[in-house]
Amino acid sequence: MARGGTRPLDRLGSEAGREFPHLLAARERTAAGMGERRSSLAELKHDPDTCVVLMGSWGREEVTAESDDDFMILVDGSERDHVEPSVEAARGVFDRAPGEQGVFGEPVYCEELVENIGLDRDDNRNLTRRMLFLLESVPVTAEGVYSSARGKVLDRYLDESIKAFHPPRFLLNDTVRYWRTMCVDFAAKERAGPEKWGIRNAKLRTSRKILFAGGLLPLLDCSRFDRKAMREFLEQQLGMPPTDRIAKTFLEHGAVDAGARALGAYDEFLGRLNDESFRRELQEVTRDSADESAAFADVRRLGRDLQAGLLAVLYETDYLPQVVRDYAIF
Repeated sequence: MARGGTRPLDRLGSEAGREFPHLLAARERTAAGMGERRSSLAELKHDPDTCVVLMGSWGREEVTAESDDDFMILVDGSERDHVEPSVEAARGVFDRAPGEQGVFGEPVYCEELVENIGLDRDDNRNLTRRMLFLLESVPVTAEGVYSSARGKVLDRYLDESIKAFHPPRFLLNDTVRYWRTMCVDFAAKERAGPEKWGIRNAKLRTSRKILFAGGLLPLLDCSRFDRKAMREFLEQQLGMPPTDRIAKTFLEHGAVDAGARALGAYDEFLGRLNDESFRRELQEVTRDSADESAAFADVRRLGRDLQAGLLAVLYETDYLPQVVRDYAIF
Protein backbone atom coordinates (compact mmCIF):
# COMPACT_ATOMS: atom_id res chain seq x y z
CA MET A 1 0.00 0.00 0.00
CA ALA A 2 1.49 3.33 -1.08
CA ARG A 3 0.58 5.34 1.99
CA GLY A 4 3.90 6.80 3.07
CA GLY A 5 6.52 9.26 1.85
CA THR A 6 5.73 12.74 0.59
CA ARG A 7 2.04 12.51 0.01
CA PRO A 8 -0.09 14.51 -2.45
CA LEU A 9 -2.17 16.17 0.27
CA ASP A 10 1.02 17.46 1.91
CA ARG A 11 2.34 18.73 -1.43
CA LEU A 12 -0.94 20.46 -2.23
CA GLY A 13 -0.90 22.19 1.14
CA SER A 14 2.70 23.26 0.64
CA GLU A 15 2.07 24.69 -2.85
CA ALA A 16 -1.17 26.41 -1.81
CA GLY A 17 0.23 27.74 1.47
CA ARG A 18 -2.67 26.11 3.29
CA GLU A 19 -2.77 23.58 6.08
CA PHE A 20 -5.19 20.67 6.45
CA PRO A 21 -4.88 20.10 10.21
CA HIS A 22 -8.02 18.00 10.69
CA LEU A 23 -7.26 15.64 7.83
CA LEU A 24 -3.70 15.18 9.06
CA ALA A 25 -4.86 14.63 12.65
CA ALA A 26 -7.39 12.08 11.40
CA ARG A 27 -4.60 10.28 9.56
CA GLU A 28 -2.64 10.08 12.80
CA ARG A 29 -5.70 8.71 14.65
CA THR A 30 -6.22 6.19 11.87
CA ALA A 31 -2.61 5.02 11.98
CA ALA A 32 -2.69 4.60 15.75
CA GLY A 33 -5.95 2.69 15.65
CA MET A 34 -4.74 0.50 12.80
CA GLY A 35 -1.62 -0.40 14.74
CA GLU A 36 -3.68 -1.56 17.69
CA ARG A 37 -6.08 -3.57 15.52
CA ARG A 38 -3.32 -5.17 13.49
CA SER A 39 -1.59 -6.39 16.63
CA SER A 40 -4.77 -7.92 18.03
CA LEU A 41 -6.04 -9.43 14.78
CA ALA A 42 -2.64 -10.97 14.00
CA GLU A 43 -3.20 -13.28 16.97
CA LEU A 44 -6.33 -14.80 15.40
CA LYS A 45 -6.17 -17.91 13.27
CA HIS A 46 -6.32 -17.08 9.55
CA ASP A 47 -7.07 -19.31 6.59
CA PRO A 48 -4.38 -18.82 3.92
CA ASP A 49 -6.87 -17.06 1.63
CA THR A 50 -8.51 -14.69 4.13
CA CYS A 51 -7.80 -11.22 5.45
CA VAL A 52 -9.59 -8.61 7.54
CA VAL A 53 -10.42 -5.40 5.70
CA LEU A 54 -11.65 -2.07 7.09
CA MET A 55 -13.67 0.38 5.02
CA GLY A 56 -15.37 3.75 5.46
CA SER A 57 -13.43 6.31 7.46
CA TRP A 58 -10.64 3.75 8.01
CA GLY A 59 -10.14 3.34 4.27
CA ARG A 60 -10.20 7.12 3.82
CA GLU A 61 -7.77 7.59 6.77
CA GLU A 62 -10.34 9.91 8.36
CA VAL A 63 -11.16 8.25 11.66
CA THR A 64 -13.04 10.41 14.17
CA ALA A 65 -14.10 9.68 17.73
CA GLU A 66 -17.42 8.29 16.45
CA SER A 67 -16.19 6.17 13.55
CA ASP A 68 -17.66 2.69 13.22
CA ASP A 69 -15.46 -0.35 12.66
CA ASP A 70 -16.86 -1.24 9.23
CA PHE A 71 -14.98 -4.48 8.55
CA MET A 72 -15.34 -7.56 6.42
CA ILE A 73 -13.62 -10.93 6.36
CA LEU A 74 -12.42 -11.06 2.77
CA VAL A 75 -11.98 -14.50 1.20
CA ASP A 76 -9.92 -14.65 -1.98
CA GLY A 77 -12.08 -17.45 -3.35
CA SER A 78 -15.61 -18.84 -3.42
CA GLU A 79 -18.24 -19.24 -0.70
CA ARG A 80 -17.76 -21.99 1.87
CA ASP A 81 -19.22 -23.04 5.20
CA HIS A 82 -16.41 -22.02 7.56
CA VAL A 83 -13.97 -19.10 7.47
CA GLU A 84 -11.12 -18.19 9.82
CA PRO A 85 -10.99 -15.74 11.43
CA SER A 86 -14.66 -15.96 12.28
CA VAL A 87 -16.81 -12.84 12.30
CA GLU A 88 -17.34 -13.31 16.04
CA ALA A 89 -13.60 -13.43 16.73
CA ALA A 90 -12.99 -10.30 14.67
CA ARG A 91 -15.84 -8.44 16.36
CA GLY A 92 -14.12 -9.04 19.70
CA VAL A 93 -11.16 -6.96 18.55
CA PHE A 94 -13.03 -3.89 17.36
CA ASP A 95 -14.26 -1.06 19.58
CA ARG A 96 -17.44 -0.19 17.71
CA ALA A 97 -19.87 -2.38 15.82
CA PRO A 98 -20.10 -1.98 12.03
CA GLY A 99 -23.01 -0.09 10.49
CA GLU A 100 -26.49 -1.55 10.58
CA GLN A 101 -27.03 -1.94 6.82
CA GLY A 102 -25.90 -5.58 6.72
CA VAL A 103 -23.06 -4.76 4.33
CA PHE A 104 -20.25 -5.15 6.85
CA GLY A 105 -19.33 -7.57 9.62
CA GLU A 106 -19.65 -10.65 7.40
CA PRO A 107 -17.50 -12.88 5.18
CA VAL A 108 -17.22 -11.51 1.64
CA TYR A 109 -16.11 -13.77 -1.20
CA CYS A 110 -13.98 -12.42 -4.02
CA GLU A 111 -15.65 -14.73 -6.51
CA GLU A 112 -19.01 -13.04 -5.85
CA LEU A 113 -17.49 -9.57 -6.23
CA VAL A 114 -15.92 -10.54 -9.55
CA GLU A 115 -18.52 -12.81 -11.14
CA ASN A 116 -21.64 -10.88 -10.14
CA ILE A 117 -20.98 -7.54 -11.79
CA GLY A 118 -24.21 -6.34 -13.35
CA LEU A 119 -27.56 -8.03 -13.94
CA ASP A 120 -29.82 -9.41 -11.21
CA ARG A 121 -27.13 -11.03 -9.09
CA ASP A 122 -25.38 -7.69 -8.56
CA ASP A 123 -27.66 -6.50 -5.79
CA ASN A 124 -27.17 -3.34 -3.75
CA ARG A 125 -25.10 -5.16 -1.15
CA ASN A 126 -22.71 -6.73 -3.66
CA LEU A 127 -22.26 -3.45 -5.54
CA THR A 128 -21.57 -1.58 -2.29
CA ARG A 129 -19.04 -4.12 -1.09
CA ARG A 130 -17.21 -4.20 -4.41
CA MET A 131 -16.98 -0.45 -4.84
CA LEU A 132 -15.97 0.23 -1.25
CA PHE A 133 -13.38 -2.54 -1.51
CA LEU A 134 -11.87 -0.81 -4.54
CA LEU A 135 -12.27 2.82 -3.55
CA GLU A 136 -12.32 3.03 0.24
CA SER A 137 -10.66 0.11 2.00
CA VAL A 138 -7.46 -0.92 3.73
CA PRO A 139 -6.20 -4.37 4.80
CA VAL A 140 -5.68 -4.94 8.50
CA THR A 141 -4.19 -8.43 8.06
CA ALA A 142 -2.76 -10.49 5.18
CA GLU A 143 -2.04 -7.69 2.74
CA GLY A 144 -1.03 -10.22 0.07
CA VAL A 145 -4.52 -11.75 0.12
CA TYR A 146 -6.04 -8.27 -0.14
CA SER A 147 -3.83 -7.33 -3.12
CA SER A 148 -4.61 -10.60 -4.89
CA ALA A 149 -8.37 -10.12 -4.52
CA ARG A 150 -8.24 -6.49 -5.60
CA GLY A 151 -6.20 -7.50 -8.64
CA LYS A 152 -8.90 -9.98 -9.65
CA VAL A 153 -11.60 -7.33 -9.41
CA LEU A 154 -9.50 -4.92 -11.46
CA ASP A 155 -8.78 -7.63 -14.05
CA ARG A 156 -12.50 -8.12 -14.59
CA TYR A 157 -12.98 -4.41 -15.23
CA LEU A 158 -9.81 -3.97 -17.30
CA ASP A 159 -10.61 -6.74 -19.75
CA GLU A 160 -10.02 -6.98 -23.48
CA SER A 161 -12.56 -4.23 -24.13
CA ILE A 162 -10.16 -1.63 -22.73
CA LYS A 163 -8.74 0.78 -25.29
CA ALA A 164 -5.44 2.56 -24.84
CA PHE A 165 -5.69 6.26 -24.03
CA HIS A 166 -9.38 6.01 -23.14
CA PRO A 167 -10.93 5.89 -19.65
CA PRO A 168 -11.98 2.32 -18.76
CA ARG A 169 -15.72 2.65 -19.45
CA PHE A 170 -16.70 -0.54 -17.60
CA LEU A 171 -15.24 0.61 -14.30
CA LEU A 172 -16.16 4.25 -14.94
CA ASN A 173 -19.81 3.31 -15.45
CA ASP A 174 -19.89 1.19 -12.30
CA THR A 175 -18.32 4.00 -10.26
CA VAL A 176 -20.93 6.46 -11.51
CA ARG A 177 -23.62 3.84 -10.88
CA TYR A 178 -22.51 3.51 -7.26
CA TRP A 179 -22.58 7.28 -6.72
CA ARG A 180 -26.11 7.45 -8.13
CA THR A 181 -27.10 4.46 -5.99
CA MET A 182 -25.95 6.27 -2.86
CA CYS A 183 -28.05 9.28 -3.86
CA VAL A 184 -31.15 7.16 -4.54
CA ASP A 185 -30.67 5.22 -1.30
CA PHE A 186 -30.54 8.49 0.62
CA ALA A 187 -34.03 9.34 -0.66
CA ALA A 188 -35.29 5.84 0.14
CA LYS A 189 -33.98 6.06 3.71
CA GLU A 190 -35.72 9.41 4.13
CA ARG A 191 -39.03 7.86 3.09
CA ALA A 192 -38.49 5.11 5.64
CA GLY A 193 -38.22 7.68 8.44
CA PRO A 194 -36.65 11.03 9.34
CA GLU A 195 -34.02 9.57 11.69
CA LYS A 196 -30.43 10.56 10.87
CA TRP A 197 -31.52 12.72 7.93
CA GLY A 198 -29.11 15.50 8.89
CA ILE A 199 -25.99 13.38 9.28
CA ARG A 200 -26.79 11.37 6.14
CA ASN A 201 -27.35 14.53 4.12
CA ALA A 202 -24.12 16.01 5.44
CA LYS A 203 -22.13 12.94 4.44
CA LEU A 204 -23.72 12.85 0.99
CA ARG A 205 -22.51 16.43 0.45
CA THR A 206 -19.00 15.68 1.71
CA SER A 207 -17.50 12.26 2.49
CA ARG A 208 -19.64 10.39 -0.05
CA LYS A 209 -18.64 12.97 -2.67
CA ILE A 210 -14.99 12.49 -1.72
CA LEU A 211 -15.44 8.74 -2.21
CA PHE A 212 -16.93 9.29 -5.67
CA ALA A 213 -14.39 11.89 -6.76
CA GLY A 214 -11.58 9.67 -5.49
CA GLY A 215 -12.67 7.10 -8.04
CA LEU A 216 -13.87 9.35 -10.85
CA LEU A 217 -10.78 11.55 -11.19
CA PRO A 218 -8.21 8.72 -11.55
CA LEU A 219 -10.48 6.93 -14.02
CA LEU A 220 -10.72 10.01 -16.20
CA ASP A 221 -6.95 10.40 -15.99
CA CYS A 222 -6.56 6.86 -17.36
CA SER A 223 -7.01 8.45 -20.79
CA ARG A 224 -3.33 9.43 -20.56
CA PHE A 225 -2.09 5.81 -20.55
CA ASP A 226 -1.84 2.69 -22.64
CA ARG A 227 -3.45 -0.46 -21.24
CA LYS A 228 -0.45 -1.74 -19.25
CA ALA A 229 0.37 1.66 -17.77
CA MET A 230 -3.33 2.18 -16.98
CA ARG A 231 -3.36 -0.91 -14.76
CA GLU A 232 -0.19 0.20 -12.97
CA PHE A 233 -1.61 3.69 -12.53
CA LEU A 234 -4.85 2.41 -10.98
CA GLU A 235 -2.99 0.05 -8.65
CA GLN A 236 -0.89 2.97 -7.43
CA GLN A 237 -3.89 5.28 -7.10
CA LEU A 238 -6.01 2.77 -5.19
CA GLY A 239 -3.16 2.30 -2.76
CA MET A 240 -3.75 5.88 -1.57
CA PRO A 241 -6.72 7.25 0.36
CA PRO A 242 -9.22 9.26 -1.71
CA THR A 243 -8.02 12.66 -0.50
CA ASP A 244 -4.51 11.91 -1.79
CA ARG A 245 -5.92 10.78 -5.16
CA ILE A 246 -7.93 13.99 -5.40
CA ALA A 247 -5.01 16.19 -4.31
CA LYS A 248 -2.80 14.49 -6.91
CA THR A 249 -5.29 15.34 -9.66
CA PHE A 250 -5.41 18.99 -8.62
CA LEU A 251 -1.61 19.15 -8.61
CA GLU A 252 -1.13 17.46 -11.97
CA HIS A 253 -3.72 19.63 -13.70
CA GLY A 254 -2.45 22.94 -12.32
CA ALA A 255 -5.52 23.58 -10.15
CA VAL A 256 -3.80 24.18 -6.81
CA ASP A 257 -6.11 26.97 -5.68
CA ALA A 258 -9.23 24.97 -6.51
CA GLY A 259 -7.75 21.98 -4.71
CA ALA A 260 -7.03 24.03 -1.62
CA ARG A 261 -10.60 25.32 -1.66
CA ALA A 262 -12.12 21.86 -2.05
CA LEU A 263 -9.97 19.96 0.41
CA GLY A 264 -9.84 22.91 2.79
CA ALA A 265 -13.63 22.79 3.01
CA TYR A 266 -13.53 19.06 3.56
CA ASP A 267 -10.84 19.47 6.22
CA GLU A 268 -13.07 21.93 8.07
CA PHE A 269 -16.04 19.55 7.83
CA LEU A 270 -13.99 16.69 9.25
CA GLY A 271 -12.89 18.85 12.15
CA ARG A 272 -16.47 19.86 12.88
CA LEU A 273 -17.64 16.26 12.63
CA ASN A 274 -15.18 15.29 15.33
CA ASP A 275 -16.89 17.78 17.67
CA GLU A 276 -19.52 16.02 19.77
CA SER A 277 -21.96 18.94 19.99
CA PHE A 278 -21.82 19.58 16.22
CA ARG A 279 -22.38 15.91 15.43
CA ARG A 280 -25.24 15.68 17.92
CA GLU A 281 -26.98 18.67 16.33
CA LEU A 282 -26.63 17.13 12.88
CA GLN A 283 -28.08 13.86 14.11
CA GLU A 284 -31.18 15.71 15.29
CA VAL A 285 -31.69 17.74 12.11
CA THR A 286 -34.61 16.81 9.85
CA ARG A 287 -35.58 18.21 6.46
CA ASP A 288 -38.17 20.40 8.19
CA SER A 289 -35.72 21.80 10.76
CA ALA A 290 -32.66 22.12 8.51
CA ASP A 291 -33.08 25.84 7.82
CA GLU A 292 -32.96 26.64 11.54
CA SER A 293 -29.78 24.65 12.22
CA ALA A 294 -26.46 26.51 12.40
CA ALA A 295 -24.60 23.22 12.05
CA PHE A 296 -26.47 22.34 8.88
CA ALA A 297 -25.85 25.82 7.48
CA ASP A 298 -22.13 25.11 7.90
CA VAL A 299 -22.56 21.77 6.10
CA ARG A 300 -24.24 23.50 3.16
CA ARG A 301 -21.46 26.09 2.93
CA LEU A 302 -18.67 23.53 3.12
CA GLY A 303 -20.42 21.20 0.67
CA ARG A 304 -20.72 24.05 -1.84
CA ASP A 305 -17.02 24.89 -1.51
CA LEU A 306 -16.02 21.24 -1.92
CA GLN A 307 -18.15 20.84 -5.02
CA ALA A 308 -16.99 24.14 -6.54
CA GLY A 309 -13.37 23.02 -6.29
CA LEU A 310 -14.14 19.63 -7.85
CA LEU A 311 -16.10 21.23 -10.68
CA ALA A 312 -13.18 23.57 -11.35
CA VAL A 313 -10.73 20.73 -11.95
CA LEU A 314 -13.28 18.90 -14.11
CA TYR A 315 -14.38 21.84 -16.26
CA GLU A 316 -11.81 24.64 -16.01
CA THR A 317 -8.46 22.94 -16.63
CA ASP A 318 -6.69 22.33 -19.93
CA TYR A 319 -7.14 18.57 -20.33
CA LEU A 320 -9.96 17.12 -18.25
CA PRO A 321 -12.94 19.08 -19.66
CA GLN A 322 -12.73 17.30 -23.02
CA VAL A 323 -12.44 13.91 -21.31
CA VAL A 324 -15.46 14.72 -19.15
CA ARG A 325 -17.42 15.76 -22.23
CA ASP A 326 -16.50 12.61 -24.14
CA TYR A 327 -16.87 9.99 -21.42
CA ALA A 328 -18.47 11.13 -18.16
CA ILE A 329 -22.09 11.49 -19.29
CA PHE A 330 -22.81 9.19 -22.23
